[in-house]
Amino acid sequence: MRNLALLQEPKQRKLLFNAGLSWLFDAMDVGLVSFIVAALAVEWSLGAEQIGLLTAINSVGMAVGAAVAGSLADRYGRRDVLVLTLLIFSVASGLSALVTSFAVLCILRFIAGFGLGGELPVASTLVSESVPAKERGRAVVLLESFWAVGWIVAALVAYFIIPDYGWRIAFLISAVPALFALYLRKAIPDSPAFENQTIKKIPFTARMSSVWSIKHRRSTIMLWVLWFTVVFSYYGMFLWLPTVMVLKGFTLVKSFQYVLIITLAQLPGYFTAAYFIEKLGRKFVLVTYLLMTAVSAIWFGLATTEGMLIAAGACLSFFNLGAWGGMYAYTPELYPTQVRSTGVGFAASFGRVGGIIGPYLVGILVARGSSLTYIFVVFFVAIVIGALAVLFLGKETKGIDPDAAADRT
Repeated sequence: MRNLALLQEPKQRKLLFNAGLSWLFDAMDVGLVSFIVAALAVEWSLGAEQIGLLTAINSVGMAVGAAVAGSLADRYGRRDVLVLTLLIFSVASGLSALVTSFAVLCILRFIAGFGLGGELPVASTLVSESVPAKERGRAVVLLESFWAVGWIVAALVAYFIIPDYGWRIAFLISAVPALFALYLRKAIPDSPAFENQTIKKIPFTARMSSVWSIKHRRSTIMLWVLWFTVVFSYYGMFLWLPTVMVLKGFTLVKSFQYVLIITLAQLPGYFTAAYFIEKLGRKFVLVTYLLMTAVSAIWFGLATTEGMLIAAGACLSFFNLGAWGGMYAYTPELYPTQVRSTGVGFAASFGRVGGIIGPYLVGILVARGSSLTYIFVVFFVAIVIGALAVLFLGKETKGIDPDAAADRT
């Protein structure tokens, strides 16, 4: 990874790699669920609404986890909360391999989602605070690129393991991060910004008041709209991707194969975003990549041939995941250290509400016989709204120290 080598300090590269592995495991778990759901739909005869409910419950857990972990990280430190959330989701995922009923699986997916949702904003805040301003955006986008690798691993597990060995083995593989969490506790330091300030003395109510104060209100509104629309569209589209392939007439194995190909396009999406975010700025990357995601969503919904389907899906992966990288880089830069993790956590938490609605809405629409074209038009509109929010309400943060900016206001 040439971009990774651009980080100057070995300790920064080590932090990015270790935090990236935790991100990879998160993505692997989310990705495996999308494939497992497609398999469970056949084995347990699940209806479209049940599939939507299961994926939505996972997002409910992520919404709660993001808010709780974001707040705790501003009080107890980024690293300790990162390790705790990693343990929670990996243990819950491993236990999911033992379930025999849909209800118990839903409960465990809520717990796993809590850990997943909590880990992501805390990890991005930790990395953002641990690198110089001139490398901060690139570093966080590169952290996000591990998400693509996790999805690729999930697609490989789904393609080579689930058809022959079953979905329970896939869930057992998701328990591996528990061992990594024990290593992570000693392998990485907490962020210098957290350790150098008296964050622990600031109560939760004061932090929330600051997030919604006059100087941050515009940014908070913009971020909540952005996170909601991006998470709504991403989870609505990608958690259903293997199932959508089946609905378009492909076999389960063929569906997994196509999703693997589409997923590979995520990596160049991240790497190009990592390049442009320091060259052209955060707003440029977000607005451009979101608008191209919207165009790709319409194209995917209209695709009728295998070639069009793969090409449109690859573009969807490329631009959507590049936008995710930009969003994670941008969000921590809009708040000072004392309230940063709280601001990031609650923006992510509100976004997860979109992650609840998106996949469940798809389930309802599929059950009612709505066309896939109509469903993807819904996502097109949502993504455009997110792009316009950044364009008109967002401010450029490239090269700006959030703490210094806060002191001037």
